[in-house]
Amino acid sequence: MEYVKLGSTGLDVSRICLGCMSYGVPERGSHPWTLPEDAARPLIRRAVEAGINFFDTANIYSDGTSEEIVGRALADFARRDEIVIATKLNGRMRPGPNAAGLSRKAVLTEIDNSLRRLGTDYVDLYQIHRWDTATPIEETMEALHDVVKAGKARYIGASSMYAWQFAKAQYTAERHGWTRFVSMQNHLNLLYREEEREMLPLCADQGVGVIPWSPLARGRLTRDWGADSARSETDEFGKTLYGEADRPIVEAVAEIAGERGVSRAQVALAWIASRPGVTAPIVGAGKPVHVDDAVAALSLTLTAAEVDRLERPYTPRPVAGFA
Repeated sequence: MEYVKLGSTGLDVSRICLGCMSYGVPERGSHPWTLPEDAARPLIRRAVEAGINFFDTANIYSDGTSEEIVGRALADFARRDEIVIATKLNGRMRPGPNAAGLSRKAVLTEIDNSLRRLGTDYVDLYQIHRWDTATPIEETMEALHDVVKAGKARYIGASSMYAWQFAKAQYTAERHGWTRFVSMQNHLNLLYREEEREMLPLCADQGVGVIPWSPLARGRLTRDWGADSARSETDEFGKTLYGEADRPIVEAVAEIAGERGVSRAQVALAWIASRPGVTAPIVGAGKPVHVDDAVAALSLTLTAAEVDRLERPYTPRPVAGFA
């Protein structure tokens, strides 16, 4: 396994981050395709044994049960000081007021709830899952700064938003002497590259680590066009992200994978891992081979001609993934 610094910090993270949205009680939350604990634990263990030390979850995943499963598994399979645990907040966790968003009340409440579920005294990376239009960014950044100073988080990060919003948050923190975001978890893959316009250059300029979500486009890059999975059939959010224009890219991935004698996942992950500024793609794993493919992708170097074949069919599209 390769390790790199997360942005301009001194934190060492594996070049692959295991995305843990796939793990949780299926009857809880909005992801009926998630794996329960007995099925999730072997996959988390396999990731640890492969050298992956970076694990990403969120309070909202499966109504908090993802954090519970991940916390228990990592406590059994790894030393806490060697593992980098990332989680997120913003989504609605219960009915009623003050149960979602990025207010000071929400931030200070949800960090404690996440720590309890994860069974740890601190998280390494605490991220805002989305932008909160109802809360002043000054309130959010000061609350996150206080979380860091209280020792409950080592670093803070952000996820999908406009580049101007991210720049505003960083400016606000710097102006007040508060903790700045060290990472951006954004939507980036061969089927969605709009982040190349502004967000990726901004992160490169500011020394911010990039940890893209959905690097395999929710599995579309790993199977024939039109083929479904148990997840794709019930993933309402995923259905809004990609369309028919993406077929030539999916076919190019399949062709190159066949020529190289590797899996399609390895080709798609090799592309994103080689993008300038990308620290570690967040890869979900529902089977052992998914972990193996992710690790193997780091050793696959695509030629300039292959990269051109993968990128050439792409067409600009509306911004997606901020919801």
